[in-house]
Amino acid sequence: MKYDPFQQQAIDYINEGHSVIVSAPTGAGKTAIAEHVIQQCLQRREKVIYTAPIKALSNQKYREFQKYTQDKVGILTGDITLNAGASVLVMTTEIFRNKILEEHSSIKDFSWIVFDEIHYLDDWERGTVWEESLIFMPDHMRFLGLSATIPNIDEMKHWLEKIHKRPVKIVKENNRPVPLHFFYQCQSQIYDDIKLLSKKGFTVPGNKYLRGRKMPRSIRLKPNRLSPLIEDLYQKERMPCIYFAFSRRRTEELANEMTEFNFLSTTERNEIRTMYDTLCERYDLKGEKTAEELKPLLDRGIAYHHAGMLPTLKEVVEQLFTSKLLKLIFTTETFALGINMPAKTVIFDELRKFYGRSFSNLRTRDFYQMAGRAGRRSIDKEGFVFCRVNPHYISPEEVYRIIYSEPEKVSSQFNASYATVLNLYNHYGEKLYDIYPRSFHYFQKRKFLHKQALYFLKAKVDILKELKYIQDEQLTEKGIFASKVYGYEMILAELFDQGVLEQLSVRQLGTLCLAVVYEPRKGTHKPQLMKETKKLEMITDKIIHDVNRLERFLKFKDLSKRCFFHLTPAFEAWLKQESFSQILEYIDADEGEVVRYFRMTIQVLREIAETPISVELQEKIYQLIKLIDRDVIDSEKQLSV
Repeated sequence: MKYDPFQQQAIDYINEGHSVIVSAPTGAGKTAIAEHVIQQCLQRREKVIYTAPIKALSNQKYREFQKYTQDKVGILTGDITLNAGASVLVMTTEIFRNKILEEHSSIKDFSWIVFDEIHYLDDWERGTVWEESLIFMPDHMRFLGLSATIPNIDEMKHWLEKIHKRPVKIVKENNRPVPLHFFYQCQSQIYDDIKLLSKKGFTVPGNKYLRGRKMPRSIRLKPNRLSPLIEDLYQKERMPCIYFAFSRRRTEELANEMTEFNFLSTTERNEIRTMYDTLCERYDLKGEKTAEELKPLLDRGIAYHHAGMLPTLKEVVEQLFTSKLLKLIFTTETFALGINMPAKTVIFDELRKFYGRSFSNLRTRDFYQMAGRAGRRSIDKEGFVFCRVNPHYISPEEVYRIIYSEPEKVSSQFNASYATVLNLYNHYGEKLYDIYPRSFHYFQKRKFLHKQALYFLKAKVDILKELKYIQDEQLTEKGIFASKVYGYEMILAELFDQGVLEQLSVRQLGTLCLAVVYEPRKGTHKPQLMKETKKLEMITDKIIHDVNRLERFLKFKDLSKRCFFHLTPAFEAWLKQESFSQILEYIDADEGEVVRYFRMTIQVLREIAETPISVELQEKIYQLIKLIDRDVIDSEKQLSV
């Protein structure tokens, strides 16, 4: 295989035994470098780990690697464990972090790890997991970090060299193999020049003062009609097209508005029908309501894709898209994250999205993560990116910033969880605080932020001592339990300590663990709960209230989450062997949401089973997992198809 110069440079460094970070645009061909690491490890009879930020990407990589590694690939994502002793092990970054903090870790057998999307270190919610993984990565391991453009890649390199005392090589590629051509739709007119957009799109007749500025809502604008834009793409043969919208409902609404179009020939329509029927049969989707609802759209070469759909149905849509039979797909941003789904054109429904706590204009890095799906390598000479602009919400200056600024620097989000702190305390005791200077946060931030970070680290230790997770500089039984259950350690450890977990029935245990992981979306309706469940809710509310009181006193910004019992009626019906379509009638939640949280419940139950609990409680857990893990919830079955 002939490699591009940047790929060859990275491979040469790898062959010399160096850790490498590769920064290159989406679609530039970074995966080929990871595949070289895997092939090299297999040839040398060494083991390699591949981590990914989302389970969908982990699943895709598992399938890809199976094609050329056969029985030598396995996967660990918490809810899936397949061939765990394999030479090539795909896992989420959380699983890797947990494993390196274990006292008797199985990581010692692995010589390489690939961090896909390493810029996720910047993610406000989960970035600390990447940072912890890089800090505590064993000395014997080499790593390959893959990322879209990182302006401060040199800073990352110097940090990693400082803490691991060995060279880290960096490879930068700024050119895309397929250049992008930008267009803007504003007040239903299409512009291919941002200056024209500012001059004409942001002008209201008779009101020159508002030219080039964000406009007040009181000013009426021409509607930004989608149909002419799609018609233009179709006529100019700029399909397939990925349309990014930032809400699940919006993707479905837009797809259903496109029924006036038919992008398929009779032959293609017959092909897609046959393929869809075959895939639906393979994934047990025959007769599923949502699978049936998609059919009229698929007949026209249109589909939607979002996290609220059944995982198996999402996978079917992905396979239809890679077959080139789908011409227009409306999807949320997760479709852009690592999953190899290139198109000729990308459309942005808007240039704003929800960032954790509020809506903001897109970051440049996020924009190019999605825009980078436009232009298929070795197929297209250029990719087309259309930005739909509403002058009520964004100014031309901000449009320019999003598209033409340098991508944002990767910034540390270091915020060790209670479980991580307990594991570190178990290893280092009161010397735990000496770990902080090894963090990217310490390397990158100013001195007053160093003091703040150390304060919160000490505050977490104070809470753990106050609640008797740590006594006499040792982890208590409760502390050992909490150190093995990441993310939900405080509520579960308190329930364990109070003897509540042991007393629960199989059904109550499942109801509790589901409530522990579930996070209701805004506006979600809470159903009427039975007396028994209300009692459990009162117990958990009291525990979290006490923990939150300490956290507030110590000025924590992010508090330990409450338990939410919204999915209880559906869960109890599922345990009684009711069908998936039946249980959805009891609750206000999307299919994909239910599957995700049921699978997360299995993951938490497995973590509890590995803590110091009684044989009786372990037996309840295994019985419960067996009851939950069937039909559409069975993620291992999905992968084995």
